[in-house]
Parts: sequence; C-alpha cells; structure tokens
Amino acid sequence: MEALKTALGDGTIYTLKVSCVWLFIIGGFIGTFLPIVPGTVFIFLGCLAHYVFFGYEDSAISWMGLVAIGLLLILSLVVDWLGGAVGAKYYGASRWGIVGALTGGVVGIFFPFPGLIVGPLIGAFAFEMAFAKKKIKPAGKSTWGTFLGSVGGLVAKVVVALAMITWFVVDLMLG
Repeated sequence: MEALKTALGDGTIYTLKVSCVWLFIIGGFIGTFLPIVPGTVFIFLGCLAHYVFFGYEDSAISWMGLVAIGLLLILSLVVDWLGGAVGAKYYGASRWGIVGALTGGVVGIFFPFPGLIVGPLIGAFAFEMAFAKKKIKPAGKSTWGTFLGSVGGLVAKVVVALAMITWFVVDLMLG
C-alpha cells in the first residue's frame, strides 16, 4: 500500500476512496428504482467502505451510525419482499394469493428485469385461480392489490434509501 501511496500520492488515494464510496451510494440510490439491483445493499456497502477506508478511528461515520444504516437496510429488504403480499391481502387475496405473490417474487429474482415486477403478479393470479378456486374477476382484484403493494413497497424502499443516505451525510457532517 505504501508503494501505491508513493506512486499516486496521498491526494489521489483519498480521491479514489471518496469516489468509490459515493459511487456505491449514488449507484445504490439509482438501483432502488430497478428491481434487479439491490440498491440499499450498495448504499450500505458504500457506508461500510467509508468506515473501513478511512480507518475506524478516523472515519467520520460512527459505528452506531453504521449499525443504524444496517438496520435500515434490513427494513428495506423486508418492505421490498412483503409489499406485494400486503397489497394482495388488502385487496382480498386469500392465503393462496399471498403465497403466490411471495412465490412469484422469489421466482422473479431469477429472470431479467421484468421478473421481479411480473413474478408476484403472475404468482398471485395463478395461485388464486388454481388453489383458491376464485373466478377471474376476484383473482384479478387480488392481482391489482399485489401490483399496488409492490409499488408501495418501492416507494417505501426509496424513502428508506434516502434515510440511509441522510444518516450517512449527517454522520459525516457531525463527525
């Protein structure tokens, strides 16, 4: 590391570290809008990188701040995963519809971009039709609830991502 510091200079190393941290954080925030990108995970990794890059004692972010940001990360993952199921339940989905929305969300992870959006919808509709023996209109209503829940989950995830970034910036300013 010393040879690298000598070759590049302290200012360049500092700039690379800061750039890496903000690349993770900004890329993570943009990623919260894309179902296939774990945006809040990248935001957390950016905060963790800052904590590690600048040393535990010299980093302006506190370990308590890092723990709080980690808890927000967990909250964002739970909200993201449960959003469609909660929406489906609110719009009258049976247990089968909720299981279908959750199953479709898990299966959707393995498909390109539309998989995480379409997966819960297909899962809720298919499970309502096949296992709950609902007709098309009530199954469609449950599917609409799944869609609205997924959108609500996305909005909540963006709010949590903003809270993570805000916590990080405030910690930097106060540290």
